[in-house]
Amino acid sequence: MLRNILLTMSQSEMLRKVATGFPPARMVSRRWVAGEQLSEALSVVESLRQEGLMATLDFLGENTNSRVEADFYTEEIIRALNALAAAELTPNVSLKLTAMGFDISDEVATANLRRVLQAAQQYDNAFVRIDMESSDYIDRTLAIYRQMRAEGFNHTGVVIQSYLYRSEKDVLALIDQGAKVRLVKGAYDEPPHLAYPEKRDVDANFVHLMELLMSAEARQKGVYAAIATHDPKMVEVTKLYANSHDVPRDAFEFQMLYGISTSMHHQLVADGYRFRVYVPYGTHWYPYFMRRLAERPANVLFILRSLARR
Repeated sequence: MLRNILLTMSQSEMLRKVATGFPPARMVSRRWVAGEQLSEALSVVESLRQEGLMATLDFLGENTNSRVEADFYTEEIIRALNALAAAELTPNVSLKLTAMGFDISDEVATANLRRVLQAAQQYDNAFVRIDMESSDYIDRTLAIYRQMRAEGFNHTGVVIQSYLYRSEKDVLALIDQGAKVRLVKGAYDEPPHLAYPEKRDVDANFVHLMELLMSAEARQKGVYAAIATHDPKMVEVTKLYANSHDVPRDAFEFQMLYGISTSMHHQLVADGYRFRVYVPYGTHWYPYFMRRLAERPANVLFILRSLARR
């Protein structure tokens, strides 16, 4: 119940304006958001590198209907790529197509994505992750991803969500394409005819999809899996699968969100696993922040205590 309420709140424009204009709320959001400026996010990425952790930058934004805002978002992603490279940090970014104009037209979002991928091409080690959003956008997102691959942009990947019934079909198709896939559980409010309503089923599907993505067949086709989870059980079952199937530790990586499970970060790196932190920044932090609360409603108590202290 609370999860659904928080997800509904994440879509409220009125609540977004109230929260982003309330200094204590902005300060509390820094638990999961690196800051509002690129310079703050770069400092976080540098700190992570010093700890032996990789990172991907995510400039927060989504669902724009303005060409001006879509262009601004695109230009900021390009600026982030260039700034990472200038700081001798790996130019690795994640982006949302709805922030690049998906709700205006596929053509606008595709043109803006192409600009980002062209900017990334100048760096040998650059990578651009296309985030997956709600189920309304999945087919269009995968179509644009396939188009970019067909145009020769191989330094890009997509995201698959294990709480959706359709994800096995999507994963099998992506394996055939030799895709780079980030596997997550999913954080949008989806109806029960599209998504598993029970956590145990979401977890079971996560394990199944992980095994498909890390299989010998998938690796032979060039698939590189990013296993994105904060669930210790999912981490352990992934490690067990990798060890029992002789999956090299450079053939996949674990990913987690900034501000969560930091002790697990360092243990995985100490054990020789590749590890990447998803580092969000920007002024449009409210929907992201609310989805993090919805994933673990116990965090609401932490927020209330923090606000009370302030």
